[in-house]
This record gives sequence, C-alpha cells and structure tokens, in this order.
Amino acid sequence: MPSAVLIDGGFFLKRFSLCYPSRNPKDPSIVAKTAFELALSHLDDKDYNNGKKRELYRIFFYDCAPMAKKAHQPVSRRAIDFSKTEQYIFRRKLHTRLRCQRKLALRLGMLSDHSSWGLRPAALKQVLAKERQFDHLQDADFFYDVRQKGVDMRIGLDIASIVFKKQADQIVLVSGDSDFVPAAKLARREGIDFVLDPMWSTINEDLNEHVDGIRSTCPRPGSISSLDASSRS
Repeated sequence: MPSAVLIDGGFFLKRFSLCYPSRNPKDPSIVAKTAFELALSHLDDKDYNNGKKRELYRIFFYDCAPMAKKAHQPVSRRAIDFSKTEQYIFRRKLHTRLRCQRKLALRLGMLSDHSSWGLRPAALKQVLAKERQFDHLQDADFFYDVRQKGVDMRIGLDIASIVFKKQADQIVLVSGDSDFVPAAKLARREGIDFVLDPMWSTINEDLNEHVDGIRSTCPRPGSISSLDASSRS
C-alpha cells in the first residue's frame, strides 16, 4: 500500500528559510515546488520497504486563507488593508500553485480574528529591561493577533479517514506540534506506520513513544546540502 504525506503549512513555512536558505521564501512557485519535493523524498525509504521505493497515495497541505480585513496601525493610527499586503498576495499565489501540483490536496482552515495588536517579544523584552520607553514604540513593534482555526481538526479527520478507509499503510506528518498525538495513536492501533518529520526542529523526547519513527529528509540547517540546495534544483 502507498504512503500519505501530510504537511502542516504554517510549520513548513516557518522552517523553510532555515532548511532551504538558498531558496527564495517569497517566491510562491519555489515554495510550492519545495513542499512537493519534500513529500516525495519520503517515498525513498528503501530500508523499511524491502529495498523498494514507496508509492504515493496523496499529499495534503494544510494552511489558512490569508486575512483580507482592514484595520488601523496601533501607534500611527494609519489605515491598513491586509488584502494589499505582501503576505496576503504571497499566500494567495502559493495556494494557487499548490492546487496545480500533482496528487496534492489543499486543506484550508480559518483565521480566528481577535481584533487586537500584540507587542512583539523583542520589543516587550526591551521595555521590561527599561531599554526603551513604551511611548517610543513604533508600528513595527506590534503584530496583529490572528491564529489558525480548524487546521488541527482537518489533519485529525484526514488521518482517521485514511486509516479507516485503508487508503495507505504509512502516514508521514510534517509538523513540530504535539497536538497530533491522539490521531497518531489511532493510526498506530490500526497498524499504520506513523512517521513524524519535524524538519530538524527540536521536539519533546516523549513524542517518540507516540510515533513509529522520526525522519527529516530536508537539508539540515547549517549543513552544506542546505546551503547548496538551490544550486542543485
């Protein structure tokens, strides 16, 4: 039976620049292509498949549609239209590229809008250390507080669907989040080989007991292969 590869898009994008420093993280085409390559790299696991390359069932990429609302900057009070921002445009183009990839399903959650600005950790640290006065903060020291909603649920539902419909005998999850543990337990109880790819990020040691293996196939941050990734692509 084939393998299903599930990619937590938010996590993948955060790790992208570290693992692929020579690839442009602002180019939707390159990012989409890299996600596809990462998924396919997990099929080349001959040590655990009798020397054969595994077949692909499907790639699932989970993300949220970008925010398109309007708000006002916290300090200057200037109006900002998030649908005109670079991040919004990038996300829309990335989703379009992903939809065009072979055997890839895009799963979109929602953004939970708390309608408030938060102080960036670096700025907060400076204020607490009395290195800066609160009155001297600028718009760039704040971020708009929006969070993903429904992504973890969609990952869990897809894992359950794959397991009970017997669509694959191996599931590879690209993520660094421990919220997947209940779904991983379900898959393992049903005989599915469950592999976690944290893209070389540090994870809790006790996660090992909830998965069948931890395997990162992307270039390790700081390695020669990571620095030369784009020159070979």
